[in-house]
Amino acid sequence: MTDTLQIRPEAAAAPKPAIPLPTAAARAVTAAGAVLTAASAFLSWTYSSQFPGDLTVTGYPGGLQWITFTGGLLTLLYLLVGYGAPGLRGLAPGGAEGTTVILAVGAAATTWFTLIAISVELGGLANLTTGGWVAGVASLLAVAGALGLPRDGQHPQGNRLGVLLYPGKRPELRPAEPMPAVLEVGVVLLTLAAALGVFAYGVDTSYAELFAGFLILTGFAAWALNRSGDFARLGEIMQRHRVLASVGAFVAAGLFPFTQTGGSAEANANLGVSILIFAATALGLNIVVGLAGLLDLGYVAFLGVGAYTAALVSGAAGTAFNVQFPFWAAALLGAVVSGIFGVLLGAPTLRVRGDYLAIVTLGFGEIFRIVVQNLDGTSGPNVTNGAIGISNVPDLNILGFDFGSAHSFGPFSIGRFANYFELMLLFTAIIVLVFSRSANSRIGRAWVAIREDETAATAMGINGFRFKLLAFALGATLAGLAGTVFVHVNYSIVPDTFQFAGPTPPNSAFLLAAVVIGGMGTVSGPLVGASLFFLLQAKLSFLHDYQLLLFGLTLILFMRFRPEGIIPNRRRQLEFHESQTEGGQEGPTPELRTAEA
Repeated sequence: MTDTLQIRPEAAAAPKPAIPLPTAAARAVTAAGAVLTAASAFLSWTYSSQFPGDLTVTGYPGGLQWITFTGGLLTLLYLLVGYGAPGLRGLAPGGAEGTTVILAVGAAATTWFTLIAISVELGGLANLTTGGWVAGVASLLAVAGALGLPRDGQHPQGNRLGVLLYPGKRPELRPAEPMPAVLEVGVVLLTLAAALGVFAYGVDTSYAELFAGFLILTGFAAWALNRSGDFARLGEIMQRHRVLASVGAFVAAGLFPFTQTGGSAEANANLGVSILIFAATALGLNIVVGLAGLLDLGYVAFLGVGAYTAALVSGAAGTAFNVQFPFWAAALLGAVVSGIFGVLLGAPTLRVRGDYLAIVTLGFGEIFRIVVQNLDGTSGPNVTNGAIGISNVPDLNILGFDFGSAHSFGPFSIGRFANYFELMLLFTAIIVLVFSRSANSRIGRAWVAIREDETAATAMGINGFRFKLLAFALGATLAGLAGTVFVHVNYSIVPDTFQFAGPTPPNSAFLLAAVVIGGMGTVSGPLVGASLFFLLQAKLSFLHDYQLLLFGLTLILFMRFRPEGIIPNRRRQLEFHESQTEGGQEGPTPELRTAEA
């Protein structure tokens, strides 16, 4: 008796799933475009060496060509992931096709930015060589091929461009394959090393065009990695090894000054310590805004209180108090005085809410600036030297270690700003520890309850005024602690530094934007947001008056496409996307219902 294959009638009648797979031609075009884009970096792109980076050399990439080379390789990598190449199966758990499109567009954007910049600065397209045209055509070829790929297995009906534009539910992550703990530790360490390398490269970009190209590709790469699910999977691994990740992050940050060599090392270290001061202050503001939900528009004044307090007791020439405290005493005094000012501001004003509180805090910030400007011996007692400010603040000397001198550590040598970078990193670690412990405590849960619904929190027995006052005091204390380092790094301090808005940070507007854009209520969000905004301000200084325009456009784009922030709190992210359910129906997602429970 021979066995026969039995086909059930309903199975035979069932239509085959209509899944238009990407053709071999589309994949081949994408691969060819990505390879040619990367290879074009080894050709000369222009006849003139006057364009920064000298793109006249054949056989070796230079300047912006390295950015294009990286973009081409990333596009090819995720195309191979979509193929299911061995050894790459762990990448793109949310799908590789849409990721490939984003990376191809990012490589093309960087390439054409470079070609347009060459034409504008050198006077026309005639300055492009064959290599430049090859790069431009190849990058567009990769985009055209990638647009022929399906949207992670779900091709939009009749719309090939829907790879980018098709509105649909974000693909679910594939189940993670078990990974040995040793490999997960390796992933954590490799990620931290990569983050250090990217940050160090961004800080070390020596001209505006290179930073702009770096920023374009970095933005598209971050979008792609988020779209692929790699960031989500990496977050799961980091959560399982959060102690190692936290300690490793500070160790990696501490190695930053040692990655900077040459004549720009001190300037880059100065930028690094300024970013740390700005980020630490933003993290203190995150207690007030992110946890307690209180809109503070004059927060930079607390940074000024700590800075002025430390300057007055640090032996600076011409101050009203002829004393010199040890730094630990000056730092504690600056933090305490700032905390007292936080209580003095909060006690009479925290009875009001919302816009009224914002107006009061905005007034406090302006009052602080005007008062220290008038303590000049003419309009008031001579305490702060008025608009001239306090200058000649001496460098620190802690246990015989002079922060104003260069020091050698084996083959490495670090200068003054690198010394203060390491000190500010220690202060940032203290601020992160205080924030984390507070957020995860009973007090932190009370802050979150007040932020969500103060009336309901009060009905449940939470003393809203007391906890809001505590948030103000603690946030002000942390800002004052950062201010004590700020004044020593800058040698001097003047009242106009502490404004609500201005062309340069620190100011209250930039601090608030760093918290909101970075991710309210999180530890790493404000740190990332502050780093981004400070780098933008420092590296795009050639825009002059257009900087604030760029700043505003950045805020608009983030509020439209990423309202929860770069590194969002999980609950806040679900609240912003609660309508994205299966089938697109309105209502809270299962994840949000779980979070609420």
